[in-house]
Amino acid sequence: MPVKHIECSGTPYEIGYLHGQGAKTEVHGSIAFYGAFFKQRTKLAWPEVREVARRFVPFIESSYPEYVEEMHGVADGAGVDLESIVALNVRTEIAYGMLSDGCTALSWKTSDASFLAQNWDWNFEQTPNIICLSIKQPPKANIHMMTEGGIIGKIGLNSAGVGVTLNAIQAPGVSYDKLPCHLALRTVLDSASKEAAADALRKTGVASACHITIADSSSGGIGFECTALDIIEMPMETDGQLPGTCTHSNHLIKKHKVEGTLFLNDSPFRLDRIQELMRTADKPSMEKISEMLKDDKNYPTAINRAVGEKSTSQTLFSIVMDLRKGFARVKMGRPTEDGEVFELKP
Repeated sequence: MPVKHIECSGTPYEIGYLHGQGAKTEVHGSIAFYGAFFKQRTKLAWPEVREVARRFVPFIESSYPEYVEEMHGVADGAGVDLESIVALNVRTEIAYGMLSDGCTALSWKTSDASFLAQNWDWNFEQTPNIICLSIKQPPKANIHMMTEGGIIGKIGLNSAGVGVTLNAIQAPGVSYDKLPCHLALRTVLDSASKEAAADALRKTGVASACHITIADSSSGGIGFECTALDIIEMPMETDGQLPGTCTHSNHLIKKHKVEGTLFLNDSPFRLDRIQELMRTADKPSMEKISEMLKDDKNYPTAINRAVGEKSTSQTLFSIVMDLRKGFARVKMGRPTEDGEVFELKP
């Protein structure tokens, strides 16, 4: 089945309503998937999940009321309750930073190019609920992103040349007065530059463990390695063999106020491997980076991930963003297998 492409515009509520109405099947599919996932992972039934989600609403409503309006719209459009949509948008926090997405991300800036890319690895059962969302919301930048039905912020780029990627990290703790991870991604996509996005996250903090790479067309990338207690910034390399780059996988690289756990033993391998591949390339291009994301070394727990005895997730899509030229190329499924290919052009 081809990925559903949904175009949204108008007020935050109208944007959400078009999302919910257009992706009604995928929103209900996401609720079913995460209902089962949370039950298995955290022993919480969906009514309890909704109670946890409700605890995030006061902070979001006071600091980012437009996101609550948009989630209201999604709920009404899909015919579900608001708390269920909030639960999808705080899915990382509900599992207390313990979701096992296994993703490899890179940002690469040279004098004449700026790229941002990742493989998004997750449970294969969520594949039918992936959607491509286009948002027009003047005076803010247009957004084009890959997300899951019902989630209003994820991986993509905007018309101001700002892009964002996400890596899950396992570390205990959740904060109800900071930005949930997926809404932090949306905040980046609502920003006019890398620096504006970085300032917004510095100001509010992020509610649980994750790694967010922010990049723009002019100044390249920066990594925000987050836990519920702190953010440690990881600027672009300035010297060595990989100047102008940021890379990350699924473990805490820096020392934080809370200790992370290595929930994917292959995470350090994938980080070393992507850096090794980048060192062999002269300079970045859409084609070279796409090839790197196909890398099968250490299969099935490779950059190009597959389900196997050591892996319950696989690469569900890969994305390479050319922030200078203002577009991204998305390949659905594992990069080496047949799958739909299309472009995001905010």
